[in-house]
Amino acid sequence: MALIDLQLSTSLLFCLVPFLFILSIKFKKTRNNNTVLSSKIPKSYPIIGSYFSILANQEQRIQWISDIILSTPKLTFTLIRPFNFHTVFTANPSNVQHMLKTNFPVYQKGQNSNTTLADFLSNGIFNVDGDIWKYQRQVASHEFNTKSLRKFVETVVDTELSGRLIPILANAAAEKKVVDLQDILQRFAFDNICKIAFGYDPGYLLPSLPEAEFAVAFEDAVRLSTERFIPPFPLVWKIKRALNIGSEKKLRIAVQQVREFAKKIVREKQRELNEKSSLDSADLLSRFLSTGHSDEDFVTDIVISFILAGRDTTSAALTWFFWLISKNPQVESQILNEIGEKTESLVLYDEVKNLMYTHASLCESMRFYPPVPMDSKEAVKDDVLPDGTFVRKGTRVSYHPYAMGRSEEIWGKDWAEFKPERWLNKDEVTGNWVFVGKDAYTYPVFQAGPRICLGKEMAFLQMKRVVAGVLQRFKVVPVADKGADPLFISYLTAKMKGGFPVTIEERT
Repeated sequence: MALIDLQLSTSLLFCLVPFLFILSIKFKKTRNNNTVLSSKIPKSYPIIGSYFSILANQEQRIQWISDIILSTPKLTFTLIRPFNFHTVFTANPSNVQHMLKTNFPVYQKGQNSNTTLADFLSNGIFNVDGDIWKYQRQVASHEFNTKSLRKFVETVVDTELSGRLIPILANAAAEKKVVDLQDILQRFAFDNICKIAFGYDPGYLLPSLPEAEFAVAFEDAVRLSTERFIPPFPLVWKIKRALNIGSEKKLRIAVQQVREFAKKIVREKQRELNEKSSLDSADLLSRFLSTGHSDEDFVTDIVISFILAGRDTTSAALTWFFWLISKNPQVESQILNEIGEKTESLVLYDEVKNLMYTHASLCESMRFYPPVPMDSKEAVKDDVLPDGTFVRKGTRVSYHPYAMGRSEEIWGKDWAEFKPERWLNKDEVTGNWVFVGKDAYTYPVFQAGPRICLGKEMAFLQMKRVVAGVLQRFKVVPVADKGADPLFISYLTAKMKGGFPVTIEERT
């Protein structure tokens, strides 16, 4: 599949070289006049830009871009792609605030992103701008602020944790077998979000770890949609889609399975509503239908978007958290002490909510390994960023939480230390930890401004519930060689390449 993309990209590039050589006379002097050049910024050539550097760093593009950003004095640089297309990358908090808040109307998802993800996400909330986005945001925001939804989420997570996750880990401990914790956490999150989004239990975390059709199709749709961004020319995937070959044929099949399955559930819920005049379930789909949002495409789009948001973000955060904890036993001890000070069962979410050191540890983990390591917007008109970088209309501008978490300028000389205490202060009277949050534009792990994540608080509650439930009973031991770090890769969300093989040990 990758070979087909490479062949198409290279063939297209060199077939057009004679024609574009004439155009290169116009563009060859184009440079980024707003950023001081660093030796790490890849060299750009007429016509092809930095194509070969981009190609050479495809597998580790997040780390590659991060290294370049951090080598620049303004934490910003411009990458020149083939045909003189520019993308601005930044880890400058002032630029991030400008994009996500101050000049929010100028920086949209944009036509390129909308077109690339349209087959999968259609007009869902994460793939649209303007009035469509505002309406979906308003509808979703109302539901996310209800106590009944929070209570429903608590029940779903506790049921999945006690009924499926803990027994699977207990079995792994008893049999002393190696398990892929990333896969298990993804299954856990997928079951949870499907129940929360439309009241459906895919049973992805059953003891047999089945290949649930909907879950597999959803995974394929996410991965293959993301791969559309990799070739240097959108024409590559568009040709493959028109010919219905390779990855585009597989994507068409996966998307069709996802959307047909989702619409089937929507129709069943709608029929139930018509018969009963109300729905007993508290899931998001039932809530949307019960409040009059009966358009099938609308509710399908928004539900698929929320499955995407909840499916991999919490599982990615937890995967990297457990790996970092295994490398920092002093942090694990502090978390265990904090858990031990609460009730034995940690049934109540209010108790989990007060786990300040655990909360800080999760924030510190996501500083190093954000579930969404990079996010892009498109400028709808000419603009100038606060650091002086000129942004031409149509230019993609990407802020980079992964690089921001590694910036000495932002976090200080000890940025490389896994240090939850940087998020905490001691109460002088009680001696208890008090959480001190960071500015959302310095730490945009949950986005910021008008598009800030609606499920942020619910995500933290779920993650702390899992951390408390797992660490209270088990020790997670990575199987990888000591000193060997997993490879961080990213589709729409982050993953560990090759999974996270671990053994599970029962605490005495």
